[in-house]
Amino acid sequence: MSDQISVAFVCLGNICRSPMAEAVFKHTVKTRNLDDQFDTITSFGTAAYHVGEDPDYRSTQVCRKNGVPVSHAAQQIKSAHFSQFDYILAMDRENLRNLSRIQPKNSRAKVLLFGEYREDTQFNVIVSDPYYGGVDGFETNFRQLSHFSETFLDREIAKS
Repeated sequence: MSDQISVAFVCLGNICRSPMAEAVFKHTVKTRNLDDQFDTITSFGTAAYHVGEDPDYRSTQVCRKNGVPVSHAAQQIKSAHFSQFDYILAMDRENLRNLSRIQPKNSRAKVLLFGEYREDTQFNVIVSDPYYGGVDGFETNFRQLSHFSETFLDREIAKS
C-alpha cells in the first residue's frame, strides 16, 4: 500500500460542489507544498446525470476568481472506487447514505462527511447544493470547502 493518500469528493451530479471541493483541495495541497503526500485527488457524483460534462460555470467562476484552477469532467462513483481511495468525502447526508449503500464490506475507504473537518462553527457541516440558486451559494461553498480542506490537512497529514 502506498504511503500517499488518495481522496475523492462526492456530491450528487459532480458538477457543482464536489469538483469545487476537488479544485480547492488540490490548490490547498499545492500552496502548502504537500503534493508528495497525495496520490490521487478527484471527485465523483453518486448519480450519472452529468457524466462527461464540465463543472457548472458558477463553480468554475468562483474558483478562478479566487485563484483556484479547475479541470474536471463529471464522473460517477462505482463500488470499485472504494478500494482505490483512502477517503471518500460526501458533501451532504443524502450522498453519504448513498455511498454507504454501495460501499463494499471491508473496503479501504474511510467514508464520511467532508464537514466532519469543520472547526469554525460559522460553517455548516453540510455543503448545500447551490445549483438552483445564485452565485452566493457557490461563494459560501468555496469558503466552507477552503476551511474543510485546511482542517483536513492539519488533522490527517499531522497523523502521517
